[in-house]
Amino acid sequence: MSSVFETYLKLVGYDIGSATAELKQIQALSHKEFYKWQEDQKWSIAKHHYDNNPYYRNIVGNYFPDKWEDLPIMEKSDYQNDLEKLLSKGYTKKNTYIANTSGSSGHPFFFAKNKEAHAMTWALIKNRYSWYELKLNSKQARFLGTPLETTSNTMEKIKHFVINRVLFAVFDLSDNTLRIFLKKMKKTKFEYIYGYTNSLVLFARYLIKKEIVLQDECPTLRHCIVTSEVLTHEDRKILSKGFGVNIVNEYGISETGAIVAFDDINTNWLINKETQFVEIVDRNQMPLEDGDMGEIIITDLYNKAMPFIRYKVGDIGTIKKDIIIDGYKVLDNLQGRINDNVQLPSGKISPGLTFYYISRSILESSGVLKEFIIRQIALDTFIFDVVSDRDLYNHEIKEIENKMSIYLEPGLLMKINRVQKIKRPRSGKLKHFYSELNI
Repeated sequence: MSSVFETYLKLVGYDIGSATAELKQIQALSHKEFYKWQEDQKWSIAKHHYDNNPYYRNIVGNYFPDKWEDLPIMEKSDYQNDLEKLLSKGYTKKNTYIANTSGSSGHPFFFAKNKEAHAMTWALIKNRYSWYELKLNSKQARFLGTPLETTSNTMEKIKHFVINRVLFAVFDLSDNTLRIFLKKMKKTKFEYIYGYTNSLVLFARYLIKKEIVLQDECPTLRHCIVTSEVLTHEDRKILSKGFGVNIVNEYGISETGAIVAFDDINTNWLINKETQFVEIVDRNQMPLEDGDMGEIIITDLYNKAMPFIRYKVGDIGTIKKDIIIDGYKVLDNLQGRINDNVQLPSGKISPGLTFYYISRSILESSGVLKEFIIRQIALDTFIFDVVSDRDLYNHEIKEIENKMSIYLEPGLLMKINRVQKIKRPRSGKLKHFYSELNI
């Protein structure tokens, strides 16, 4: 039986019934049959846009290549244009799904999807949620940002009502707000929590400090799905302890169809193969073998309205080598944004996430940490914005300085900046490391 939300989707033109049937057909293919289907599908969608999209044709050039790797890799900046110029023939703003990226990468833009592609997105979400006996209309506590404009805010509230969601806006995560969140969780029969990793970790820390397990207060709660921000092993432990439920890791890119990878019940991060083709490439934009780390490139296999062909999403990661689980490859070692790197006076470059790990264990051992971010303001200077119950002791600061010398290089300067709260960007997402260098 279809839910109210699925009925609503069909009424507004997103035939999730047909999309679900098509998804099942794809999943029923043998390995050999699937490989041929995916190859045909990726070439078909690329050729569709080459023949029907003057903007994409101009980027590709006068000849459509014979080799997949000869197709150009699309950058986010390629989509920062008038949306109507980006649409393929037959598609307009009126007959497509229109949305915009959050801009957390620094490159926000509007994008369009034909209605069949958007229906496939929902069919895929429905399928992945079924792994955990969740439905599209299962009661959700949603910890995300929300539009502040009156009209957009009203539309969001209507959508949340139809989908059976309750929004917990993450712009203010003070103890007083988290207390209110807990009170709301107690009163509502939520089946799962969904939201930004850092926001949920902060809530879990609050609960741990209060010696509360969320499932004891909300017995219907069964799962927590985290998204958008990197989930570390430490994060998973904190979430499990604070919430008392199963933690599911989602890697999603909204403009290419939401889910890129999703945890199975054994926490294998299975890559979406049904609606996307995922590649890992090197700095020269050449495909890498599984097991090698590089830039993540995605082709949306269903979006006929707008050409997300070999689209560089801005993240780096690895596909596990020689591991296939139920026909799915496994994503590993997601490092976050490419531009979140530490640049040092010696010329050395280190992942910002690694720098965060160095500091995190020390700051957390103090027992007073709520959250923190690191900002690089000069090649040799780093600011730690820390929300904590007290000032850090000198020996704690000294230990961080020593670790920086060992894992990065000697002579680096750091400043602890204790703040009341960390201001979140408009999207509500929070990164671990911010480079403020203009290099």
